[in-house]
Amino acid sequence: MKNILIIGASSGIGLELAGKLKENNNIYAMSRSQGELAESDNIIWKEFDVANDEIDTGFLPDSLDGLVYCPGSINLKPFRGLKTSDVISEFELNALGAFKVIQAVLPKLKKSEGASVVLFSTVAVQQGMPYHTSIAMAKGAVEGMTRSLAAELAPSIRVNAIAPSLTDTPLAARLLSTDERKDASSQRHPLKRVGTPGDIASMAAFLLSDQATWITGQIIGIDGGMGALKV
Repeated sequence: MKNILIIGASSGIGLELAGKLKENNNIYAMSRSQGELAESDNIIWKEFDVANDEIDTGFLPDSLDGLVYCPGSINLKPFRGLKTSDVISEFELNALGAFKVIQAVLPKLKKSEGASVVLFSTVAVQQGMPYHTSIAMAKGAVEGMTRSLAAELAPSIRVNAIAPSLTDTPLAARLLSTDERKDASSQRHPLKRVGTPGDIASMAAFLLSDQATWITGQIIGIDGGMGALKV
């Protein structure tokens, strides 16, 4: 069984991923609150606020086979209304948080025979979208880190990122708060729906698996076709 650490596993994509993996892997989860993880007996959870806490690796096993960093944000504002503090906050959560966690657990990842790191970007990095400046800046840094780390840590550790479009998670609840908003968002995608946590978690699970051992340094769009198609 693999030892896999999921940061931000109490809701949304992280929770969905933990559910997919828990039967055949040892899952270690860190998040600000336990949430629905409290109902699962076979997931080891520790409280962790990436914005304020130093990561405590003492509860983790000696070797880690997988790391998934799920924390993210959706702070959509016109450029003229953005404050420096908005940009810094997005960067600290999305990019610097991932950096800090990877650096802290890197010795454990190196003890695995073939570890995999999965990060998250957004379709808005490659597909220019209004009001996405601060999040695209932060996730652009994540994409740069993904490729740089994949090169530096090869061949022992694979590093990839998933770039979703709008996904129906608690983080996006405000944007999908009515049937009209959800339908409007669906229609903007070539596949005519928004994403589900399962759509994204399935790719993360694949990237962690032995079926993906020849994939590294990739930014994989799971976005209903938005990033590549115009229909």
